[in-house]
Amino acid sequence: MIRAIAILLAFQLGGTVLAKALSLPLPGPVIGMAGLFVALVLFSRLAEAIAPTAKGLLAHLSLLFVPAGVGVVGHLDKLGQDGLGLALAILGSTVLAIAAGVLAFVGVARLTGSADD
Repeated sequence: MIRAIAILLAFQLGGTVLAKALSLPLPGPVIGMAGLFVALVLFSRLAEAIAPTAKGLLAHLSLLFVPAGVGVVGHLDKLGQDGLGLALAILGSTVLAIAAGVLAFVGVARLTGSADD
Protein backbone atom coordinates (compact mmCIF):
# COMPACT_ATOMS: atom_id res chain seq x y z
CA MET A 1 0.00 0.00 0.00
CA ILE A 2 2.79 2.43 0.86
CA ARG A 3 4.52 1.58 -2.41
CA ALA A 4 1.35 2.30 -4.39
CA ILE A 5 0.78 5.63 -2.64
CA ALA A 6 4.43 6.51 -3.27
CA ILE A 7 3.93 5.77 -6.98
CA LEU A 8 0.83 7.97 -7.14
CA LEU A 9 2.56 10.81 -5.31
CA ALA A 10 5.67 10.44 -7.49
CA PHE A 11 3.57 11.02 -10.61
CA GLN A 12 1.95 14.05 -9.00
CA LEU A 13 5.36 15.42 -7.99
CA GLY A 14 6.78 14.74 -11.44
CA GLY A 15 3.91 16.60 -13.05
CA THR A 16 4.32 19.54 -10.68
CA VAL A 17 8.06 19.73 -11.32
CA LEU A 18 7.47 19.56 -15.07
CA ALA A 19 4.79 22.26 -14.96
CA LYS A 20 6.99 24.60 -12.91
CA ALA A 21 10.19 23.91 -14.87
CA LEU A 22 8.56 24.51 -18.25
CA SER A 23 6.17 27.27 -17.05
CA LEU A 24 3.21 25.36 -18.42
CA PRO A 25 -0.29 26.79 -17.97
CA LEU A 26 -1.51 23.37 -16.87
CA PRO A 27 -1.63 22.26 -13.21
CA GLY A 28 1.11 19.84 -12.25
CA PRO A 29 -1.24 17.18 -10.86
CA VAL A 30 -3.07 17.09 -14.21
CA ILE A 31 0.22 16.51 -16.01
CA GLY A 32 1.09 13.83 -13.46
CA MET A 33 -2.28 12.16 -13.97
CA ALA A 34 -1.72 12.12 -17.74
CA GLY A 35 1.71 10.57 -17.15
CA LEU A 36 0.18 7.98 -14.85
CA PHE A 37 -2.43 7.15 -17.48
CA VAL A 38 0.27 6.59 -20.11
CA ALA A 39 2.27 4.46 -17.68
CA LEU A 40 -0.81 2.38 -16.80
CA VAL A 41 -1.55 1.77 -20.48
CA LEU A 42 2.05 0.78 -21.21
CA PHE A 43 2.71 -1.30 -18.10
CA SER A 44 -0.17 -3.52 -17.02
CA ARG A 45 1.79 -4.73 -13.97
CA LEU A 46 1.77 -1.16 -12.68
CA ALA A 47 -2.02 -1.11 -12.92
CA GLU A 48 -2.22 -4.38 -11.00
CA ALA A 49 0.14 -3.05 -8.34
CA ILE A 50 -1.76 0.14 -7.56
CA ALA A 51 -5.33 -1.08 -8.19
CA PRO A 52 -6.16 -2.11 -4.58
CA THR A 53 -4.85 1.15 -3.14
CA ALA A 54 -6.56 3.24 -5.82
CA LYS A 55 -9.86 1.47 -5.14
CA GLY A 56 -9.44 2.14 -1.42
CA LEU A 57 -8.78 5.83 -2.07
CA LEU A 58 -11.79 6.07 -4.36
CA ALA A 59 -13.99 4.33 -1.79
CA HIS A 60 -13.18 7.10 0.71
CA LEU A 61 -13.16 10.00 -1.76
CA SER A 62 -15.93 11.73 0.16
CA LEU A 63 -13.45 12.49 2.95
CA LEU A 64 -11.75 14.95 0.62
CA PHE A 65 -14.89 17.09 0.71
CA VAL A 66 -14.80 17.52 4.48
CA PRO A 67 -12.58 20.65 4.32
CA ALA A 68 -14.98 22.27 1.86
CA GLY A 69 -17.91 21.52 4.17
CA VAL A 70 -16.05 22.99 7.13
CA GLY A 71 -15.32 26.09 5.07
CA VAL A 72 -18.99 26.53 4.24
CA VAL A 73 -20.01 26.14 7.89
CA GLY A 74 -17.26 28.55 8.94
CA HIS A 75 -18.62 31.23 6.62
CA LEU A 76 -22.36 30.83 7.11
CA ASP A 77 -22.75 34.54 7.83
CA LYS A 78 -21.20 35.39 4.45
CA LEU A 79 -23.36 32.76 2.81
CA GLY A 80 -26.44 34.39 4.34
CA GLN A 81 -25.45 37.79 2.96
CA ASP A 82 -24.40 36.69 -0.52
CA GLY A 83 -26.31 33.44 -0.83
CA LEU A 84 -28.62 34.56 -3.63
CA GLY A 85 -25.73 35.87 -5.73
CA LEU A 86 -23.75 32.69 -5.16
CA ALA A 87 -26.72 30.51 -6.07
CA LEU A 88 -27.30 32.49 -9.28
CA ALA A 89 -23.61 32.29 -10.18
CA ILE A 90 -23.55 28.52 -9.62
CA LEU A 91 -26.76 28.04 -11.60
CA GLY A 92 -25.57 30.27 -14.45
CA SER A 93 -22.15 28.66 -14.70
CA THR A 94 -23.74 25.20 -14.66
CA VAL A 95 -26.06 26.11 -17.52
CA LEU A 96 -23.18 27.62 -19.48
CA ALA A 97 -21.00 24.55 -18.90
CA ILE A 98 -23.76 22.23 -20.08
CA ALA A 99 -24.36 24.42 -23.15
CA ALA A 100 -20.63 24.43 -23.95
CA GLY A 101 -20.55 20.64 -23.65
CA VAL A 102 -23.54 20.29 -25.97
CA LEU A 103 -22.02 22.65 -28.53
CA ALA A 104 -18.70 20.81 -28.40
CA PHE A 105 -20.45 17.45 -28.83
CA VAL A 106 -22.51 18.74 -31.77
CA GLY A 107 -19.42 20.28 -33.36
CA VAL A 108 -17.42 17.06 -33.08
CA ALA A 109 -20.38 15.05 -34.37
CA ARG A 110 -20.59 17.30 -37.43
CA LEU A 111 -16.83 17.13 -38.03
CA THR A 112 -16.80 13.36 -37.86
CA GLY A 113 -19.95 13.02 -39.94
CA SER A 114 -21.84 11.10 -37.28
CA ALA A 115 -24.57 13.70 -36.78
CA ASP A 116 -28.11 12.68 -37.64
CA ASP A 117 -29.67 14.95 -40.24
